[in-house]
Amino acid sequence: MRRHFWPAAIAAAVTVGIAGLAVLSGGNAAPSPQPRADNAPNAIPVDTELVLAVDVSYSMDPEEQELQREGYITGITSREFMQALRGGMHGKVAVTYFEWAGPGDHKIIVPWRLIDGPEAADAVANEIAGAPYRRASRTSISSALQFAKPLFDASGFHGIRRVIDVSGDGANNSGPLIVPVRDEVLDAGITINGLPIILKRPNTFTMDIDNLDAYYEDCVIGGPGAFMIPIQNRGQFKDATRTKLVLEIAGRMPPARVVPAQARTPRISCTVGEQMWRDRWGN
Repeated sequence: MRRHFWPAAIAAAVTVGIAGLAVLSGGNAAPSPQPRADNAPNAIPVDTELVLAVDVSYSMDPEEQELQREGYITGITSREFMQALRGGMHGKVAVTYFEWAGPGDHKIIVPWRLIDGPEAADAVANEIAGAPYRRASRTSISSALQFAKPLFDASGFHGIRRVIDVSGDGANNSGPLIVPVRDEVLDAGITINGLPIILKRPNTFTMDIDNLDAYYEDCVIGGPGAFMIPIQNRGQFKDATRTKLVLEIAGRMPPARVVPAQARTPRISCTVGEQMWRDRWGN
């Protein structure tokens, strides 16, 4: 099941804290445990293994990049995140953070780190903050997912849940097609959540599309309890990112919205990015 967390509920979720998240998620229990990828004898049991996959393509302007990074930093160090952490079976989560753009352009900023309290969270936040900013060409969500999938295999952790958290401001326009890659990731028992950034008006020159939220919902996210939070103005970055991290760590799902039966098929072409690129560049 895939769910869309509407912006109106974001501030409420952060304000009411973890106790209120169960209400906002419709009383849904945490997803069923997924297969554990790292079977090493010394792997540390955690509640969630979380891969943060962050878009640094040229469509992300410097201010968006800064806001995106600040969102993760404030989210990881927030009181709500700590409450979610302590409410887990193990009281521990594992996080890794990497940047992506086109095919083959992936850079791990923070390798797998254990977060079991405020000091560990601060250390991870400092690693993210200390990395230099960079930008690169093209947008390949599919390649980012391919890069993220094997990271769980030797993470050093046994996670009850395994989640890839993809943030970005455009559709896949290079590398493999998104749907087959997404399905491979889901078949491995990994959930994909999304943070689509919708700040620009649709523009064929910049490859920005209309209904990026629908694209993420229908073509990118999936798995047990999968959801997304669209960011539609710059003021939402911190609250949206914090709320998303809290929901992922707590194993909660945001409230469902009514989706017409015909929405079982994508409401937007999952190859829209590739089509726009061909229309512009002819290849």
